[in-house]
Amino acid sequence: TLIHTLSQWRFKEEKIVFTNGCFDILHRGHIEYLAQAAGLGQKLVIGLNTDASVKRLKGDKRPVNNQEARALLLASLLFTDEDTPLELIRFIQPDILVKGSDYKPEEIVGYDIVKAKGGEIITIDLTPGFSTTSILQKL
Repeated sequence: TLIHTLSQWRFKEEKIVFTNGCFDILHRGHIEYLAQAAGLGQKLVIGLNTDASVKRLKGDKRPVNNQEARALLLASLLFTDEDTPLELIRFIQPDILVKGSDYKPEEIVGYDIVKAKGGEIITIDLTPGFSTTSILQKL
């Protein structure tokens, strides 16, 4: 289905934006980030880390919400069981790759793939005071 959908979007010359993350406890920072990312093109594809991937990246006490709950909150996504979305980016070939500004563009997984096809790498400033880690620390 994704191959067909991507082909349709490309045929219509719609700009495809890709981002990814754990999105464990969906909060204002996530929503603002995703809204900005969505505004960069016509179609936003979100890669969601699986529970196993979140555990490897964030530790044994994570995720707080399982992947089904996180997927439901994000509504439209594609799962990846990788610690990075490299294969997903290679498959989607987005026109724009977005990550938070806590990353340097050259450090973002898929940078070389998107740049090689003439695409853009954009970092978005994160909302201060809103992160899953800081929310969990408050709890």
